[in-house]
Amino acid sequence: MQISRMSAPSRVVRVAAVQAAPVFLDLAASLDRLEEWARRAAEQQARLIAFGETWLVGYPEWLDESPEAALWGHRGAQAVFQRLVENSVSVPGPATDRLGKLARELRATLVVGVHERAGRTLYNTQLTYGPDGSLARRHRKLMPTYHERLIWGQGDGAALAAVPVDGARVGSLICWEHWMPLTRQALHDSGEEIHVAGWPGVQEMHQVASRSYAFEGRCFVLAVGSILRRKDMPPELPPRGATADPDAFLIRGGSAVIAPNGRYLAGPVYDEETIVVADCDLSEITREALTLDVSGHYSRPDVFDFRVKTVDSRGKGKGEGEA
Repeated sequence: MQISRMSAPSRVVRVAAVQAAPVFLDLAASLDRLEEWARRAAEQQARLIAFGETWLVGYPEWLDESPEAALWGHRGAQAVFQRLVENSVSVPGPATDRLGKLARELRATLVVGVHERAGRTLYNTQLTYGPDGSLARRHRKLMPTYHERLIWGQGDGAALAAVPVDGARVGSLICWEHWMPLTRQALHDSGEEIHVAGWPGVQEMHQVASRSYAFEGRCFVLAVGSILRRKDMPPELPPRGATADPDAFLIRGGSAVIAPNGRYLAGPVYDEETIVVADCDLSEITREALTLDVSGHYSRPDVFDFRVKTVDSRGKGKGEGEA
């Protein structure tokens, strides 16, 4: 007797990590550039298009590269911060309206890292738009790292969960949040299938963290980095080495797409503006869950109890919910 073997229908999502330079500290010009790159990705039939950490309007690399950036009352630092605030994104606002319209026109999920302005405070934020143009998720970085605390406020737990977008559960974290174990667990517990790991550049340890996240969470990871050259730094806070090549890279990219077993599907790619594209077969997640499922048969809820405290954007509590 012949035995019929039935397999689940394949769910394949083409994803694109856009590795490009914004127009540093210029929101209007950066939005034009974002739209141009997103259209290029859509021409390659990408259904999910992601940009790196604070792509609008550029990662504040002067905090690393300029020795005077943290001096009290430094006029150059104040001038750069003013320009950053004036070119940051209000949610909602004209920039977010444009992002939503673009996602709807391209019929793609769009994940963008932004400097978010709320009053006089800035947040390091990831915005996720569905193909219908709606804002599906706004995540603010929980803990700015080291010198980043000079310019960003602390985020909250309101969006520490993946959201259903275009047939897949999509989540994201920002930079060193990938080394916060409980933050990772919150995303894993939400059934995340595609994860956007936003980085300024995806250097060696960032590659390690991104691949580990994919393996641990049994999900696909887009590790997305940007490009920044010395000549793009603000003149008020120039980088070290005045005689160095102005075209030299300060942020080198390193974008990649990683499968649920930690292998590379595409990339990493360094030192160029490009789009890293891969097809993600979501059925692979189930196959890899046979051996490891940190939110299921490997979680041991009889031993561990984990909760996320959520608050709204004004800091008022919404109560506690299990992740």
